[in-house]
Amino acid sequence: MFKKDTAYVSEFTLFMRDFLEKNPQVAKDQIEGRARLWDKQIDRDFQSEAEASNVPRKPYYYQPD
Repeated sequence: MFKKDTAYVSEFTLFMRDFLEKNPQVAKDQIEGRARLWDKQIDRDFQSEAEASNVPRKPYYYQPD
């Protein structure tokens, strides 16, 4: 799975390789976690309505008109 004929491999890399070989479910759990938090379908109609409803701000908030 991993290329082992490199000149230098850090201790952390060795640890992670060993950990992932012993715990193959971690990669699957990472993919599921990403899908739960980040990979969402975007409602384009709602997004365009939200952007259209923004009110422009004044350059200096406390300055009277």
